[in-house]
Amino acid sequence: MAGQFEIYKDGAGQFRWRLKMANGEVVANSDECFPEATMAGLKAEVVQDAATGAKLVFPPDD
Repeated sequence: MAGQFEIYKDGAGQFRWRLKMANGEVVANSDECFPEATMAGLKAEVVQDAATGAKLVFPPDD
C-alpha cells in the first residue's frame, strides 16, 4: 500500500500537510501553515507532483 498525504489542524488552529508511509511513519511535514484545509491540500499536491520522477542527488565527495 502506498503512503498518503494527510491534512491536519495544528495546535494554533492552522492547517498543515504530512506524508505518511503505509505503516503510519511520517516521512515529510509541511514547514508552513495555511488558514484553510484546501490550501494545505493544494500545496501537498504541488509537492506530490514535484516529487514524481525527481532524482536523488548526493553531495559531491570531499
